Amino acid sequence: MKRYFSVTALLCIMCMAAMAFIGLNNACAASGAELDREVDSALTTLFAKSESAKVLAEKAKAILIFPSITKAGFIVGGQYGQGALREKGKTVGYYSSVAASYGLQAGIQKFSYALFFMTDSARSYLDRSDGWELGVGPSIVVVDVGAAGSLTTTTAKSDVYAFFFSQKGLMAGLGLQGTKITRINK
Repeated sequence: MKRYFSVTALLCIMCMAAMAFIGLNNACAASGAELDREVDSALTTLFAKSESAKVLAEKAKAILIFPSITKAGFIVGGQYGQGALREKGKTVGYYSSVAASYGLQAGIQKFSYALFFMTDSARSYLDRSDGWELGVGPSIVVVDVGAAGSLTTTTAKSDVYAFFFSQKGLMAGLGLQGTKITRINK
């Protein structure tokens, strides 16, 4: 039993060190121009995989794209990434996405996600909030492959739509609850 706790503690420390390294690496790595190129590539990938995303993009007030989120954990976990907010195809701001979690989890994963702001009120909430915790504020619908086929600008009635894509890694489950999005300077 004592050995089990020692191994668990060691793995938690290693995970926290890895997350600190990932966070520092991501925080320092991308300039605004580099992040814009990553966002362009991520949008191209998303639009190639989802016709609904392409249709929503035409009507969206803004799109917040996080091209590379890294999530890792062993009992305690975290995720981090940076993205850009686009309005009419132009970058108007840069943001970070941070989350922490605990529970039965182990692994590491990279993924991308995009938030489509469909209303002016949802878009302005992002500006007004000092760090937006997802799940508080405008309603968000996570679009899965099954629902995406029937989603049109006529049936899209929510404030914000979230698309996950380009998942790679060994960690199951994706969620936005508890994720905090904060404006950063680039």
